[in-house]
Amino acid sequence: MFSKINHSRIFAIGIMIIAICVSACTEDAFSTFKNISLNETVDGNSLRVAVQFSCAKPEDAYIEYWINGQKDKLNTTPVSTQRSDFKIVLTNLKFNSTYQYRIVSGNGGVRFESDIYTFKTKDIPDQLLGLYHVNLQNEQELPTEFKDGSMLVYNRETPGFIGMIDFQGGLRWYQRFNDTGVKVAHFTQNKTILAILAPMDYPTSYGNEILELSLTGDTIFHLKKGVMDFKQTIHHEILLNAKNQYVTLSAEEKLIDLSTVGGKQADTVKGDGILVIDKAGKKIWSWSVFDALDPLKEKNILKEAKDWMHANSLFIDTDGNYIISFYNNGQIWKVNATNKKVMWKFGKGGEFVLPQGAEFDQGHAVHVNNQKNIMLFDNGTSKKRSQILAFDLNPVSKQVSLKLQTQLQEGTFTDRMGSAYLINDDTILTCVSKQNQVYLTDKNGKVLWSMMCANTPYRVEFIPFSKSKPYIGTL
Repeated sequence: MFSKINHSRIFAIGIMIIAICVSACTEDAFSTFKNISLNETVDGNSLRVAVQFSCAKPEDAYIEYWINGQKDKLNTTPVSTQRSDFKIVLTNLKFNSTYQYRIVSGNGGVRFESDIYTFKTKDIPDQLLGLYHVNLQNEQELPTEFKDGSMLVYNRETPGFIGMIDFQGGLRWYQRFNDTGVKVAHFTQNKTILAILAPMDYPTSYGNEILELSLTGDTIFHLKKGVMDFKQTIHHEILLNAKNQYVTLSAEEKLIDLSTVGGKQADTVKGDGILVIDKAGKKIWSWSVFDALDPLKEKNILKEAKDWMHANSLFIDTDGNYIISFYNNGQIWKVNATNKKVMWKFGKGGEFVLPQGAEFDQGHAVHVNNQKNIMLFDNGTSKKRSQILAFDLNPVSKQVSLKLQTQLQEGTFTDRMGSAYLINDDTILTCVSKQNQVYLTDKNGKVLWSMMCANTPYRVEFIPFSKSKPYIGTL
């Protein structure tokens, strides 16, 4: 795990190439592999290695690799098709380990293998030591699903960091940022990492950059505030929709005459919105809370004008519409992604009657879980005790059925941030941000596994290996 100190690390400086050979094809059907080299990636990442080679004519090629002596645990990269010059990045590596690899190409159903070459990975960077400490008491109690995946974590302060950690605390993937913090990150349906970045002069979860990375470390998309239609500060959420467009929460400001309620004639009210931009940076769609509410009709608008409503999570529902949660008024809304109308409001003062005992103060990380229920992490500020809730909502009858209520242990509480996601039907991964803790519990709140974080985690999401393969999988 991160806190493990390996005293042999001083001997593992750089990637040590034990043997590099050039293999010639013996069949006319194949080109000759030339200029084979194995190099560090540009950022010097210890868990990524780039193999470069060329062929005399276009080929399909990929690489097989394994830990020395463990050929039965073979890793295979995706196939690079019809190229003459190749750069294939190996992932799913372990720190300070010796690997063997070979290049494989094929033509007409015939397989050709290169000679076998050897390299050694570097050790974990010093800056990443001691960040996460896992308490693994009884591995037998953990569900198979939890062992067969990783957790997405990130550091909001500078220097920023995104990582994927397995249940044993092992770092499986990482990316570092020198001058920016990572405000939020998501794993997308395209097997990429999507993040909001910002330097330290931006508050908490607000950011001025959108970055999408492949798991091989390539930049797929990078846009800074002020370029194209990215004009607003964004915060708390960044998603990729089915059209491969970027969906984020945006900060919205409006000058309003608040003199009738005791304010100024030209007061600035800060609200929230939804911004959708395409890969060219063009705005496709937007929505603002000002479209749905009149600030003059809000009883606490003078008190809340500088942070009115405070949207803190966004989710794209299966029908393509948006589910958005607000911290200040304790509500969850569904917003139509076409006509911008609010379809329903759920929570304090909403259209649904909450089951007795299932009232919530504020909701974070609101989403539709794999059981098709609205699930949220309730900060529980009025009770000083956080909980996890899931509801089945009928938008026509406005009936609500409580499907899950998991009280965290007494004293387990965070008044801001936090997340909760189902691992399977019986276990929940919960991030209690201000206590710097992550828990795996059963539905009764019994702790099965825990992790202490050196930084303050905003959320912790779970990514099954089935979704991250072949880049990240079992070792």
